Parts: sequence; C-alpha cells; structure tokens
Amino acid sequence: MTDTATANATTPDPDVVDALRALANPMRLQMLLWLRDPIRNFAGMETIADPLEVGVCVSHIQAKAGLAQSTVSAYMAELQRAGLVRATRVGKWTHYKRDEQRIAQFVAALGQTL
Repeated sequence: MTDTATANATTPDPDVVDALRALANPMRLQMLLWLRDPIRNFAGMETIADPLEVGVCVSHIQAKAGLAQSTVSAYMAELQRAGLVRATRVGKWTHYKRDEQRIAQFVAALGQTL
C-alpha cells in the first residue's frame, strides 16, 4: 500500500466530519431530534405549511428552543450545510425538514469510519 493509499484509508470522510461537527452542539442535535417528529414536537403551533411535507418554520423552532432567531437560523444553516436538513421557503418564512436519506448515509458512513 502506498503512502497516499494509506493516508486516504485513514482520512475521515469530510461529509462525516461536517455532520459530526454540526451534531457536536447539543442544541443543534436537539433541534434535529425535534424535527424527527414535527407533529408531536410542534403540536399546537399554527402552521402555514404541512410540517411533514415542507418542514417546520424557523419561528416555531425558535419558540421551542427559547433562543434568538438569528441563533436558530445559524444553527439550522449549520445542519443544512452538513446535509442533515433541507430548507424550503414558503413566502418570507424558511421551513426545515430532516433529510432522512442523507442522515441514513451519514450513519452508514460513520459505521464504516469507526
């Protein structure tokens, strides 16, 4: 095995590193967990779009988290960059939904990495 091949075999996948970095923050992890069951976790909040199809409005995530809107937006943007959530604009509001396919790929890649 060449030095390059050895380095590639032991270098973590950058996508796995990005996802782990995003999940290292307890509140970002909590938000991702809330989005797993948006009907239950955001019950009683008036929606303008189907939370299962489109996702949860950032204002609802903010209300549940008790954080500033800018902080929640930054946290959700980090999860989006890591490929764990998808954002959809509905009017002037941004909705977030888990990307289950990418999460499954991350879990599989993590299993192979470790």
